[in-house]
Amino acid sequence: MKKPNNSDRIMIHNQSHINDCRIITLNRHHHANGNLTAVNNGVDLPFNIERTFYIYDVPGGAERGGHSHYTCNEFIIAISGSFDVTIDDGTDQYTYTLNRPYQGLLVVPGIWRTLQNFSSGSVCLALASHHFDEDDYVRDYQDFINLKASNKKEEK
Repeated sequence: MKKPNNSDRIMIHNQSHINDCRIITLNRHHHANGNLTAVNNGVDLPFNIERTFYIYDVPGGAERGGHSHYTCNEFIIAISGSFDVTIDDGTDQYTYTLNRPYQGLLVVPGIWRTLQNFSSGSVCLALASHHFDEDDYVRDYQDFINLKASNKKEEK
């Protein structure tokens, strides 16, 4: 992955808004012996999948996420059970409840996300546009807000 320079990092966070995130419903194939949903790389999502990970056995009251990315898109699915995803662009926030294995939330770069309210036995599947790279994360909320504030200064 090409590392964004500081001006790119500011621009990415400047251009992102929670309205850029959305629920995507995947095709469901119903069968008498069970349902099937597939995710086709380059077809069903607006990015190619480079990394897949899942989160499970989340203790009651625990939160996951708590970061934004400079370049990575994520598609977050509740494969089993349910949980909430709160997205935040530094000005606006919105909380989605994910509870259908054929629907997921597209989260674009420059958006802070927090996952919470995991039901017992829930499993969160995340499909990502990039391999793991610690340098792609903004993990401190104040740093995230400062990035957003620097965007507003540059717009003036």
